[in-house]
Amino acid sequence: MRIAPLIAGLLLLAVSASAAERPNFVLLYADDIGWGDLGCYGAKVIPTPNLDRLASQGVRFTAGYCTSATCTPSRYSLLTGEYAWRRQGTGVLPGDARMIIRPGRPTMASSLAKMGYATGVVGKWHLGLGSGDVDWNGKIAPSPNDIGFGYSFIMAATGDRVPTVYVEDGRVVGLDPEDPIEVSYKSPYPGDPDLKLEAERAKLKMDWSHGHNMALVNGVGRIGWMKGGKSAVWNDETMGDAFAGKACEFIARSKDRPFLLYYASHENHVPRLPHPRYAGRTPLGPRGDAVVAFDDQVGRILAELDRHGLTERTVIVVSSDNGPILDDGYKDQSTELNAKAGHEPAGPFRSGKYSILEGGTRVPFIVRWPGRAPAGKVSDALVSQVDLPATFVKLAGGDAAEYATLDARDHSAALLGGAGRELLVSSTQGGQLSVRDARWKYIPGTGQKGKAAWKSVAVQPGKAEDFKRDAAEQGKDRLFDLVADPAERDNVAAAHPEVVARLKAALDAERAKGFNQPLGL
Repeated sequence: MRIAPLIAGLLLLAVSASAAERPNFVLLYADDIGWGDLGCYGAKVIPTPNLDRLASQGVRFTAGYCTSATCTPSRYSLLTGEYAWRRQGTGVLPGDARMIIRPGRPTMASSLAKMGYATGVVGKWHLGLGSGDVDWNGKIAPSPNDIGFGYSFIMAATGDRVPTVYVEDGRVVGLDPEDPIEVSYKSPYPGDPDLKLEAERAKLKMDWSHGHNMALVNGVGRIGWMKGGKSAVWNDETMGDAFAGKACEFIARSKDRPFLLYYASHENHVPRLPHPRYAGRTPLGPRGDAVVAFDDQVGRILAELDRHGLTERTVIVVSSDNGPILDDGYKDQSTELNAKAGHEPAGPFRSGKYSILEGGTRVPFIVRWPGRAPAGKVSDALVSQVDLPATFVKLAGGDAAEYATLDARDHSAALLGGAGRELLVSSTQGGQLSVRDARWKYIPGTGQKGKAAWKSVAVQPGKAEDFKRDAAEQGKDRLFDLVADPAERDNVAAAHPEVVARLKAALDAERAKGFNQPLGL
């Protein structure tokens, strides 16, 4: 009897069995969708049947957080397991920024890839590409493929920033070599229309309200300028279909091994131009209709999992990169229609994107894992996206030790319906931090009176008087009882100095671990 081949065969069977038992991970990441934008979180005028179904089949968290009130830093934390405020250069990036996640450092994708997972990212990237002065006409590196993703089909930044092209595995899709792409964030190219002129604005498919008056692409103004690449330019209205299609293709290709799919939808970031079939699905105009489009994309991905018999062994996490925003640079009537319908995109919380208040970082957070995560459970456990890399590795049967010096911790117990974090830190684009526990939230004062508001009431959901008071109080410490006052309207710092002292010490301890350091491994 030949013992060696027999042993080798048994080992192979053991490895195969182990791989079959490891769950798949599908991370469905929305853009600028608030806590109150989904039916399962109380939305009355936005139908989200697929997301509601996920909530009914899994755990819906009422205290789930992104790490920052803007997109780039939240995405950085989501993939690296490190708070973005610890690193310089992790603010909202232009479309031609170099990649801010350095190859060689641990990421959600690289950790799972080392365990034999197929890994793919589809959708909005906004973490930079290349190492500076990107040549969009050749192989772009580093790219997501250099930090653990075996497959990538992405946009470089956002829909309102150039370049307005898809990049697949480091190359621009559909590029004609005879029509090379040039990108500038400094000055327009000869012949570019001046979108500040009323005559030019009158021709736009969607007019800009602020900032989006540079390149003209598909009848819409963008940030930055772009020349060439006409055959590669995306169609805004079919973008959701393109992304969902690529996600489904990745699932079909990867069905015979464990996989990670990071699906980063562009809905409902500006410009909000969902496919015409969604027009009028809500009374909120393009902003509400784009949420319906996201729900539809989720439905397509769920159906693909069902088609291949993968539902029972797939962990699905749904969340958003930051809270909601109304007018974010285009006149899409989001402010007027939102007010008319009485819709509360941040739910019971105040403010939204860009803000340190709860509306900025408390977002939808849903987990479904049939047979493991209790169906229909509503959990008040504190959970943060920063923990997902370590948590996924642990659920896959691996060792999350490489995140021990970072911020990610294994909170798989919370995802399965148990306890979550004791403390949680949030941040803003401007570096303002807050810390909360199960009951209290502390925001340190800036030492000076704030501006009238980060943005006008037309931008962030809320009331004008709230913004005025927030501005007046920015200079002093604020403490909110989130159980009694989830809208953060009553600053009780003076009445509870011991709580302020405790949370301030906790935040100081976090800062002491590293604050605003240079980017590096």
